[in-house]
Formats: sequence, C-alpha cells, structure tokens
Amino acid sequence: MTSGTATQRGWRGPGMAEFVALMAALMASNALAIDSMLPALPAIGDALGVGEDNRRQLVITVYLLGFGIAQLAYGPLSDRYGRKWLMVGALAFYGIFGLLAGLASSFELLLGARFLQGIAAAATRVLVISVVRDRYQGSGMARIMSITMIVFMIVPVLAPTFGQGILAIGTWRHIFIVLGVYGAVLALWLVLRLPETLAPENKRPLSVRSISEAVWTTVRVRQSIGNTVAQTLLMGALFAFINSIQQIVFDVFSRPELIGLVFACIAGPMTLSSYANSRLVMRLGARKLLLTALSCFTAVACAHLLFAATFGEQLWVFVTFQAATMAYFGMIGANAGALAMEPLGHVAGTASSVQGAITTMGGATIGFIIGQNFNGSTIPFLIGFTACGALALAVAFWANRLPCRDSHDEAEIDVQEVTTRPV
Repeated sequence: MTSGTATQRGWRGPGMAEFVALMAALMASNALAIDSMLPALPAIGDALGVGEDNRRQLVITVYLLGFGIAQLAYGPLSDRYGRKWLMVGALAFYGIFGLLAGLASSFELLLGARFLQGIAAAATRVLVISVVRDRYQGSGMARIMSITMIVFMIVPVLAPTFGQGILAIGTWRHIFIVLGVYGAVLALWLVLRLPETLAPENKRPLSVRSISEAVWTTVRVRQSIGNTVAQTLLMGALFAFINSIQQIVFDVFSRPELIGLVFACIAGPMTLSSYANSRLVMRLGARKLLLTALSCFTAVACAHLLFAATFGEQLWVFVTFQAATMAYFGMIGANAGALAMEPLGHVAGTASSVQGAITTMGGATIGFIIGQNFNGSTIPFLIGFTACGALALAVAFWANRLPCRDSHDEAEIDVQEVTTRPV
C-alpha cells in the first residue's frame, strides 16, 4: 500500500469532493467560533461591563482551553466507540452552548458558555484527523489535509467580515445564534452522509492500560512528539495574532473599519500556500516542505521585527510582512500534523487527542502570554512571533532528522519498542 492511497476498501461514504468539504466544514466550526468574535470584542466588553481591553481576550482564550482539555477524552472514546456518533453529539452541544453564550447576562456566564462550547468543538479537531487517518496515511494524508485546509482557511479570511456584517444588522448575540444553527446543520450532514470510518479490528478497549499504552506511544516516538511541539509553538504564534489583531488595528493604527480587510489580506495567503502544498507534497515530501516553510516563516518574522524596531510600523508595512509570514504558515500545519500522525495509525484516535491537547492548550497559553504583553505597539507581538518560529524550527529539525535507515522504518521500530514496553 502506498502512502497516497486510502487505507479502507469498499468505501461507501461521500466522494472525494464531498468528503473534503465535510472535513473542512467540521474544522471550520472552530475557526468560525474564534474569528467571527474579533470585531465583536469591544461590543461584548461594553455590554457586559469589561473595562480592561486585554481582559476581553479571555473570550478567545477560555474557548481554546476548553477545546484543548477535552481532546484528551475524545480520542480514547472514539477509538472504542467510533467516530461518527460521538461527533454528532458533540456538534449538538456546540450549538446549544453557542446559544447559551448569546443569552449570557454577565461576562462570567459568557466565559462559562464559551469554555463548554470549546469542549464540544474539540471533537471536530480530534475526530476529523482520526477520520482522515482512518482512510489515508503519510503524504497522502498530508495532501488531503492540505486540500481540506484550503477550504478551512477561507473561514478565517471571511469570519471577521461575517462578524462585522452581523453587527451591522444585529448585535454580538446574533453571532452566537448563527453558530448554534451551523452546529445543527453539520450534525445533520454527518448523520445523512458519513459512515463509520473506524475499522472493527482497530477498536481499542476503554481501559487504563490501553489508554496508557497509546498515550505513551504518542509522547515517546520522536517523530510524533517533536512535530507536535513544533506545531504547538506555531499555534502559539497564530493565537497571539488572533488575540492581538483587533487591538493592533483599532489602537495602533486607529483604523477599526479595516479589521475585516486587514484580516483577509493576512490570512488569505495561507489559502494559496495550502493549495501549493497539496500539489507539492506528493513530489517533495512532507519533511522537506515543513522544514523549508519553517525556515522562511522565521526569517520573514525576524525581518519584520527588525524593520519595525528600526523604522517604526505603518499599517501597509504590517500587512505586507504579516501576510508573507502567514503564507508560510499555510505549509506548516498539514505537514507537521501528517508527520506526527504517520507512525500512529493503530492508535489514531488517542494519538490525535493527545497531540491536539498539547498543541491547543500549549498554543493558547503561549498566545495569551504574548497577547497580554500588548503595550500599544506591535513590538511585543513580533518578538513572540519570531521566538516561536525559531524554536519550532529547531525542534522540527530534531524531530525529522534523517537516520541512516529509512525514517518510516525507524518510526515503526520506535512504535514497536514502545508498545511492547510494560505499562
């Protein structure tokens, strides 16, 4: 079997185009719940009495913390009971908690609903990757994830404008109502179109020993944990951008009416680079593309920092440099994720949950720390961005260094060593 072929035969689910669209729509539920909030943060703060601007970032951060923590549970549950119905139930709760957030009468209640909505949304991250891994592996999985990311990344480009549009005709509460409806639509699509993808022979018992073995395998194999840590650092940079962009556009450049356009100009190149990655990965390989993209990401971020510190920052300069930086980001996530999952197909659900929890909670924490250092300029943000890129590059080189024998063979040997170790 080649890495570009599906791992299940006799597939009776949706065709390639619909499968990718469904996976992208599921992943987009998370991006929509985050990015559509950005234009509404000042209105939420005013309505619920939040005086400190930096404190409004908690609307994003608590969602991400719930999203990260819950991933630890979804993996083992999906390895035991399957992917489909677990995701349907989670989407139902995603919609319910979205509606509750829209009805919140205090900032604390809003944060509670957002935390619970993040817990529900965590299923989309873990189970989408598990479903794709059930059917594909290696470069084939990286290609599918890249195509999925093309559609998925359109959402961050459009979401702030979507949020602004709702604010123009309604209030911030209506954004949460739309999220509730979106969750219901996705649940219905899953029920009608997606069969169960977990093969019966790959089901694992829901026991402490079984889960411990799968977790130990995930954190022990160099290719898995190294690429996961690299992803975590880059997610920290991404979440720092999401946390800070509203204040940068509103406070640094005093152009609040341009936040949708600025966000689209910066996030748009990620869509193009994801498309390029889907075309290149089968020819050049995920490892080479990942290391090249990380090197370029770090170099551009460093150049932006030096320029801003030397000559000062202007809006068009910020957008140009940041768009170039994020273009390389679009070639990092799919490749790092595929490399991290490649040796772990036999524990895909648990592995995806552990990796997802690490990247989300770690990234949210890093992004929050960077965001809280906002001081009316872009310098703290750019320092954080550059540091995350440099550290991720170093870790990725360690995780993906070529041994004297084939790297895939080494990964399989590492897995065998881990899974035969007594727990």
